[in-house]
Amino acid sequence: MTKTKKHAEDTCPFVYLCRLPLSTRTVNHLADLLRRHLKVIRSRWRILPPGKIAVIVLAVLRHDQRLADMADMAGGNNVSESTVRRWRDELITLLAAQAPRLDRSLKKIARQGGEVVLIDGTIIATQRRTGKADRRNYSGKHHRHGLHFLVLTDERGRLIWISAARPGRTHDNTAARHDHILAHLRAAGLGALADLGFRGLDNDVLDPVIVTGFHATRTHKLTPGQKTANRVLAVGRAPVEHGFAHLKNWRILTKLRTDPAHATRVLRALLVLTNLEVNR
Repeated sequence: MTKTKKHAEDTCPFVYLCRLPLSTRTVNHLADLLRRHLKVIRSRWRILPPGKIAVIVLAVLRHDQRLADMADMAGGNNVSESTVRRWRDELITLLAAQAPRLDRSLKKIARQGGEVVLIDGTIIATQRRTGKADRRNYSGKHHRHGLHFLVLTDERGRLIWISAARPGRTHDNTAARHDHILAHLRAAGLGALADLGFRGLDNDVLDPVIVTGFHATRTHKLTPGQKTANRVLAVGRAPVEHGFAHLKNWRILTKLRTDPAHATRVLRALLVLTNLEVNR
């Protein structure tokens, strides 16, 4: 049987439209970022105006376009698939460079009169890895393969910082110690609300910086006062889940298919875009 890539006679490609639920502010920010960065426009950027390139890249990130979908999108704009992927990677790098640093983020919160931040860890699902990376990326808590990230938000749930990617089996305390979260909080004069996964991170009984609530065991039941304290803490921590929800609205995070080495840039770029959308 002979295979051919030629189209059948009397056929033509169809073009479909999809809704991009993003603000004009986000599109303009990305287009302006591109204009400032490319003072001398290279040949592959002359094909389309910066605003059009920004829309294409945002559509790829928002709707998690696969390779076949990218080819369709590229064909609809008279560019190659490799060009769309190159635009995506370069603009992700530009956005990730704008992500705030941990120490500067905490000092900014303190200057604005904030007293506490919210800290939590999350797993971003990935494809199953081969070799030694298979076991390292498997999270026994979530029962899936992924990458571990720490996230800080303010009291309203607005994202202020995200850590580098780590293997999915990483414990929240291990990641927090690696990033020196406790030292940065003390330097900024801030406290943090966290879940029970961060128990043992702050052993200062007299002046704790990280509040984690009370833990029940088989031999030690919680008192009514401790249960009330846990409920109050849960209410205070609720906005951090809202921050995660805003971040994971980007469907590219449904199952991250990029190289784990590039995952940190992707998450930090999406943090910048999320803040543009939420903090309007």
